[in-house]
Amino acid sequence: MNLKEFIEKFAYQFYDTPIDEIDAETVYEDIEEWSSLIALSVIAMVDEEYNVGIGAKEIIESTTVEGLFNTIMQLRK
Repeated sequence: MNLKEFIEKFAYQFYDTPIDEIDAETVYEDIEEWSSLIALSVIAMVDEEYNVGIGAKEIIESTTVEGLFNTIMQLRK
């Protein structure tokens, strides 16, 4: 898994936000469309695609897309 692929998969969880508006430095809570439902979609995507269980704690603490990616990479070890 690399960061670029993760950003694409993360961005696909949003319906109205263009993919090119999301990058590594994006603070996902600043995305207008961000909601608890999107957070659950991200959690499910991470579990399905990367076989890593994350929860609300990891979502809240990571804040940026790259931060979440780094958290997932650490949990994969």
